[in-house]
Amino acid sequence: MSSPEDFGEGLLNLADPELGGAVIQVSDEFFAPAKRMLFATEPEFFPELFDQHGKWMDGWESRRRRDDGHDYCVLRICPGVIYGVDINTAHFTGNFAPAASLQACCLDGDPVATTRWKELLPRVVLSADQHHFLRIEDRNTWTHLRLNIYPDGGVARLRVYGAPRQPDSGERSGRRWVDLACAEAGGQALVCNDMHFGHMHNLLKASVPESMADGWETRRRRTPGNDWVILRLGQTGRIRRVDVDTAFFKGNYPAACTLRGTLLEGEQPEFNGSEAWPLILPRVTLGPDQSQSFRYCILEHAPVSHVRFDIFPDGGVARLRLLGEPAA
Repeated sequence: MSSPEDFGEGLLNLADPELGGAVIQVSDEFFAPAKRMLFATEPEFFPELFDQHGKWMDGWESRRRRDDGHDYCVLRICPGVIYGVDINTAHFTGNFAPAASLQACCLDGDPVATTRWKELLPRVVLSADQHHFLRIEDRNTWTHLRLNIYPDGGVARLRVYGAPRQPDSGERSGRRWVDLACAEAGGQALVCNDMHFGHMHNLLKASVPESMADGWETRRRRTPGNDWVILRLGQTGRIRRVDVDTAFFKGNYPAACTLRGTLLEGEQPEFNGSEAWPLILPRVTLGPDQSQSFRYCILEHAPVSHVRFDIFPDGGVARLRLLGEPAA
């Protein structure tokens, strides 16, 4: 097999970050972060480029293991049926992963320690600096993948070719999505429980984040509970996609988040009881220094004018985008 077209026509990369693909757990990424495996660009190589950990590589690379274990990476993907994968070791020559396997699960939330995984791809031998197009025969629907590499090393790109489980509601309606919370459209951060390091208003900026200071960041929690912010949407509507960007937040990003919403009237509405507003985005795991899109786990809901964004337990978020359909 020599190209993604061999898996079938019209397939999407279910691991594409724009479709919700994200790294949510990794055993080790000392030399290069796992999120680079999901980049849409082709892998690059710069012979003279080094960083604080060693040679800069455009992909995921773990350190050399000195035990009998192996490294792995857990991904959230766009829910769908997988027809094939491409494990690309481009530019990894003396440091590529010698073998790999792939497991999958189908969950409403994210995997935990007791999650049972199904083997999709038995252990296969990998070669240096090349594509590995591998067919998947299982036709069940999956939401998460676990890429195992044996015992360590690097993978430049991972592509997961498949078909989404169901058409997106926004595509079915034919209506154009807009950012309902955008500050330029009147969205506003109204109240939060803490913004010690970064102001809540930064969440809704239209600009690209410039640094860790250009986001909402809370102090480290030393008590039970979690941090939250309440936002007034610029346009009342139904939210179809939530984009959470943790750019620059590497050791201080939240572990997870949720989104709730309701329809409120009046100039000064009451926010007491906001923790019980209807759930829009169930609790999902977040990763460091990356943009993460959540579409297929959004719950059906009535139009909302205000939302409550909870992070668990604390940390920093650079930008929040709430894409959806304005109410008539």
